[in-house]
Amino acid sequence: MATQLNGTSAQEIIINGQAVLGIEFGSTNIKASLIGPDYQQLASGSHAWENQYEEKNWTYSREAIISGLQDCMAQVLADAQQRHGVRPTRLGSLGISAMMHGYLAFGADGELLVPFRTWRNTSTEQAAALLSEELNFNIPQRWSVAHYFHAVLNNEEHVSQVAKLNTLAGFVHELLTGSFVLGVGDAAGMFPVDPATGTYDAQMLSAFDALAAPHGISTDLAALLPKVLPAGGEAGTLSETGALLLDPTGELQAGSPVCAPEGDAGTGMVATNSVAQRTGNISAGTSIFAMVVLDSPLSEVHHEIDVVATPDGYPVAMVHCNNGASEFAAWAQVFSQFAQALGSDADENVVFETLLRAALDGASDGAGLLAYNNLSGEPVAGLAEGRPAILRTPDSTLNLPNLMRVQVYAMFATLSLGLRVLGAEGVEVKQMFAHGGIFRTAGVAQQLLAAAINTPVVVGDSAGHGGAWGIAVLAAYRKRVFEGMKAALPEFLNSEVFANAALHVAEPVAEDRAGFEAYLKTYEAGLAIQHTAITTI
Repeated sequence: MATQLNGTSAQEIIINGQAVLGIEFGSTNIKASLIGPDYQQLASGSHAWENQYEEKNWTYSREAIISGLQDCMAQVLADAQQRHGVRPTRLGSLGISAMMHGYLAFGADGELLVPFRTWRNTSTEQAAALLSEELNFNIPQRWSVAHYFHAVLNNEEHVSQVAKLNTLAGFVHELLTGSFVLGVGDAAGMFPVDPATGTYDAQMLSAFDALAAPHGISTDLAALLPKVLPAGGEAGTLSETGALLLDPTGELQAGSPVCAPEGDAGTGMVATNSVAQRTGNISAGTSIFAMVVLDSPLSEVHHEIDVVATPDGYPVAMVHCNNGASEFAAWAQVFSQFAQALGSDADENVVFETLLRAALDGASDGAGLLAYNNLSGEPVAGLAEGRPAILRTPDSTLNLPNLMRVQVYAMFATLSLGLRVLGAEGVEVKQMFAHGGIFRTAGVAQQLLAAAINTPVVVGDSAGHGGAWGIAVLAAYRKRVFEGMKAALPEFLNSEVFANAALHVAEPVAEDRAGFEAYLKTYEAGLAIQHTAITTI
């Protein structure tokens, strides 16, 4: 029942309050990972949720956030009970992570002034463009400051009442601890961070205030933003109120240290051991993004590239694409329904894996098929809204392998375009680490991604755990720092967490590489079709 971990049973680790918990709010699932002192997963939990498209705004309600958190926690507690015969009543530490960016604006009473506007919204084009020009720094549409300035430019009624701005991770962290703080990686997706100071760039803050003043904004932006903390920083402890919110049964004890809340980009870097300079990783989920830790500044501003930060504050070039695996998952649902209509009891996960494996048998160039997976706007490709589509020429070969091949290619196409901008800047990495649920199916997405970016792709055994495991590792790091450890985050990851990690490398296959290049050429040419679809449908 209880596995042995360094001579101590999992049951004893949980009873003694040594287990560490990480919870990440993804776009379609809230996931929890409970780990032991050897950083192996002891238990997990998951809560499925979906954003709502209301009044042309992608959002999640406050009630959905709280109920999802509680259900996910209940799931991980139940899993610990089933696996090890005991439920945690106290934790060694814990951490909260979530999808980055977006707009959570609060009044002086702590209540949301307008519904949460997620990163997925692409309505802030004017604000983002003005800020990028004024700050001489790429401010993408999904960044929190772009959303806030959009509200300012549109004279939204709530703007005069804004007392604080936060991200989803920071909001949940504050509910649990009472601390208005944010990890530097997540903070760098709200407003640019100065790597020399480890906090928001002072000159850019002044420039923003000057830009906002003519619109009646008298409160300095710095007063609205959370305090920035590096990995391992003092971010508060689980309060009595927070413990009861997390576990309404009242069994969970307060007092555990909580690490700085981080964004999913930061937890992806941790989960793939990609926080040191000249390392890179790719995270695939509802969105897909690549992160490369820079060893020198970029020579110019690029609209395709965000500059954010590692959880310990080093600059990172980020290629963020709004659309990842959601459209592939939608096709998996269709085929699941078909399987059920035939009387099959194959669940959706089996269908998803079967379809993914079929992609390897598809023609390397898609055999005349072309897919766009844009459920929402895609700024890297210049698309204001999403219009998923499949097109094919009359002489194409429509079969299951080819259909699935182009669906996978669609996931990686815009990412590939963005990474080429970095390549032109001379930014190179020897290999890219990848993580996310799509990489649980060994070798498939990994092989095709290697072809798409012309770089070896590495997947570790922890790839399927994703960001929940990554924030659990950051929580463990906070615990170790609290106990007196002096190691920097890269050293900690290399010497303790990944010292014996099993890694699987996929090199680009020449045939796949040539096929993807041919596909991408058609994909770029066909973007005109996407623009037409947006204006006509």
